[in-house]
Amino acid sequence: MGTTVDWLRTSTPGLLLLCGAAIAVLLIAIIRFKLEPFIALLLTGLGLALAAGLPVSQIVGTALKSGDSLLETGFGSILGHIAVIIGLGTVLGAILERSGGADVLTAKLLNAFGEKGAPVAMGLLGLIFGIPVFFDIGIFVLAPLVYVAAKRGGRSLVLYALPMLAGLSMTHAFLPPHPGPVSLGGLLGVSLGWLIVMGFVCGIPGFIAAGIVWGSWIGKRVQVEVPADFLVRKQDNESDGPGAATAPTDNTATLAERPPSVALIGTIIAIPLVLILGATFGTQLLTKGSKPLQVLTFLGTPAVALLLAVLVAFYVLGIRRGSSVQELSTVTAESLRPVGMLLLVVGAGAFFGKVISATGIGTALAHTMAAAGLPVIVLAYVISCGLRIAQGSATVAIVTTGGIVAPLVAEHGYSQVGLALIAMAIAAGSIILSHVNDGGFWIIAKFFNLTVKQTLQTWTVLETVLSVVSFAVAALLFAILT
Repeated sequence: MGTTVDWLRTSTPGLLLLCGAAIAVLLIAIIRFKLEPFIALLLTGLGLALAAGLPVSQIVGTALKSGDSLLETGFGSILGHIAVIIGLGTVLGAILERSGGADVLTAKLLNAFGEKGAPVAMGLLGLIFGIPVFFDIGIFVLAPLVYVAAKRGGRSLVLYALPMLAGLSMTHAFLPPHPGPVSLGGLLGVSLGWLIVMGFVCGIPGFIAAGIVWGSWIGKRVQVEVPADFLVRKQDNESDGPGAATAPTDNTATLAERPPSVALIGTIIAIPLVLILGATFGTQLLTKGSKPLQVLTFLGTPAVALLLAVLVAFYVLGIRRGSSVQELSTVTAESLRPVGMLLLVVGAGAFFGKVISATGIGTALAHTMAAAGLPVIVLAYVISCGLRIAQGSATVAIVTTGGIVAPLVAEHGYSQVGLALIAMAIAAGSIILSHVNDGGFWIIAKFFNLTVKQTLQTWTVLETVLSVVSFAVAALLFAILT
């Protein structure tokens, strides 16, 4: 018995079996027995930690100190980053929706692309907004527009959400200034310019295949309606009934009396994007520690940038149009009601991923594959895929794979183009098969009203298609150009 336990806890096959069993138990608990995901993630994470032989002090801390435990750092690492952003993004979306601004902007897009082209419009929106902002922030800002597009189009929420998500995911994985590609630039010694060029060349075909082709196909087969609490203002000419958006109350009706212009709504949405982009490029162009850089860094912090956008929206869409502070507070309170469970599920998902990482499965798997003797670009992709599947974080998969592959790359003396394509292979591997140990999986499930099974059918497959197609382009170019 002791030998078997040691094998499970110390060998790569044993750790794979242990983690695979934990994921299977989690999926069965949620899908078959309908256990609330937050509870299921917490129970499974604690069970895996104990089965893997992690010390109790590492799992939950001690009676006197628990701040460094997996339980607290797992929750805290993700919630410290997204809690404020989710809250502010939700409030901003509610103000845009209640004022009629989301309707106006979505109508403009639908008119430009037509009813059939609405999913493409959502995809381009994600692609453009995804360049300067992180993946999760893009979801928080753009989700209200997707809700309105789905409600107006009368079709599945999946049809509109997946193209937008594909755009955000592609830019996050393949393009600077996102942390993964920027890290690869330093690890592999490749310029950001070539990373940007190859990011578009390899990422766009993946975006089209995953977001437009796959998104359109599966969006017609997985029917998901926009829940009433996702839309805080009743749509014009919409009758009451199950799933209908809530009508404006007397103390908030003022916001929607005169719909704002598209230019005004576009400006409000652009505020956080411009500020974040300013901080990103300010870091590259300005002297470290200079006053202008400090100002840009402060204003471009996502929480600060979103707060400023919310304050501007409060004024130009609310107070200037006759609403009181109390009315705006009511809108804020209503919009934040669904956020609590979302944060708990995302935090529990991050804890589960943290436990898997702490078992050492990622490191063991990476070193095993590094000894397989594959071509460098294939090896880079496979290692990145393994790390992504094992521990959930795309950025961790990118950075870890970059560190493993860098010495191998240095031996071959590849050109900047070759290095950039290897970087794209790593980036492609880092997004494959998003599942229950990925915090983004739970954000998407909750934001777009998907069950775990539906999220696996839609989002998980989308990420895999994006990964495989983008890698195929990178490998083909690598074979031709190097």
